[in-house]
Amino acid sequence: MESGAVSPLSGRWSLWSVPGRLVVFILSATSIWCLLAEFYGLCSMRDFTLYISIPAGLVLIALAAADALAGDGRLLRGILIGAAGGLIAAVAYDLFRLPFVFARSLGITAVVPPLDLFKVFPRFGAMILGQPVEQESYTLAAHLVGWAYHFSNGLTFGVMYTALIGEGRRRHWAWAVLLAVGLELGMLLTPYPQFFGIRLGPAFLAATLAAHLVFGVALGLFTRWASWAWPDPRPA
Repeated sequence: MESGAVSPLSGRWSLWSVPGRLVVFILSATSIWCLLAEFYGLCSMRDFTLYISIPAGLVLIALAAADALAGDGRLLRGILIGAAGGLIAAVAYDLFRLPFVFARSLGITAVVPPLDLFKVFPRFGAMILGQPVEQESYTLAAHLVGWAYHFSNGLTFGVMYTALIGEGRRRHWAWAVLLAVGLELGMLLTPYPQFFGIRLGPAFLAATLAAHLVFGVALGLFTRWASWAWPDPRPA
């Protein structure tokens, strides 16, 4: 039912069509686009977040609600599975990185290189709050907003993934790994490293690519499991 027409199964509108999924993908992508807009001088991260990303998120919620009320439920299902998978993958991603962040305090520097992998989070928050990017110490608000933005990216990456694949039961979980690693490689080619003063040494590259592998595996496996646990309303 890829035309966006009325579903013959339920008599309700099918919003999880190719055009509908493209809209969901674009709305979700505004979370990471606000950072890119800042990098390339198109717009401040604060303005993009307030006037584009947050409204886009509200539209996404409205679409899911409309699908629940008048659609066949597939768009709602895709968004919720993607959002849950993205959040779970983001948690797995951060758990994998913890030993690198706390290598010195744990006394494991002989086997795990110490890397300040969380340094960007308060900077994200400062940018969204309209504060200087570099500060001697960051406010609690900057830390909280920065972490919230980080998990917003995880959540929306998950929704972007389900919008791309359409139906999780019919796609191998490795597609999520390809997306996660591709996104990270793409970010490394942007001004991201220079903007935040990140040195792209072998240890950093190995750690960040491995972490994105973890993100992709977690997202792919959860999406496939959840897609079977919450059946597609269409006939198989």
